[in-house]
Amino acid sequence: MAVLAIDQERDVSSLDDEALVDLARHRVEAAVRTLIQRHNQRLFRTARAILRSDSEAEDVVQASYVKAFTHLDGFRGDAAFSTWITRIALNEALGRARTRRPTVGVEHIELQQEQAGGEIIFLSAAAADPEQEMARHEIRGLLEGAIDELPDAYRLVLVLRDVEGLSVEETAVQLAIKPDTVRSRLFRARRLLRIAIEQQAKGSFAALFPFDGARCVSMADRVIEALRESEHKLS
Repeated sequence: MAVLAIDQERDVSSLDDEALVDLARHRVEAAVRTLIQRHNQRLFRTARAILRSDSEAEDVVQASYVKAFTHLDGFRGDAAFSTWITRIALNEALGRARTRRPTVGVEHIELQQEQAGGEIIFLSAAAADPEQEMARHEIRGLLEGAIDELPDAYRLVLVLRDVEGLSVEETAVQLAIKPDTVRSRLFRARRLLRIAIEQQAKGSFAALFPFDGARCVSMADRVIEALRESEHKLS
């Protein structure tokens, strides 16, 4: 897309992807920006599920958009734009991963153990206070760390299904695998994730519900004071 028509004042946010793509073919900048904003999160999460690096995932997202918007003539509308652009991001991310691990491929990735629950929700809402924000941050870090440790195929399915919210059928289309494979990988991913989180949490149980420091001293002071008052009344 060499030249963009500046049409920033036009409100295109209510248009569906099909209409936005038509406008993007005519170099309408507002349509391009809206498509990018609409699909940023899915592409980033998809790329990061493969690369496990925020910076590399961002690079993949940018490269995917550039490739998509410079080749819109190749988008025939046989599938949804979201499916098409996500597949581009998948291929970009896998291409980068292959430079580190030559055998990586969506259709071949399997859990090593194979070859030899409930949905995961990221806490993204604004916290009511700094203490809640810190707790959300710690929980998110725990989840992201556990997800990063999952085998590639299971991590990718879990991100697309539980984090991004795609259906079984949509995930199967994106990864070119059977729906039953999506279900089995998701089941194993959730189980592995639950085990990983439980193992990490066990070491923190001793620190739960602390009652020490100033709180402990204050309680002792209050008890002593109550005992003195009681003795005074008896005397």
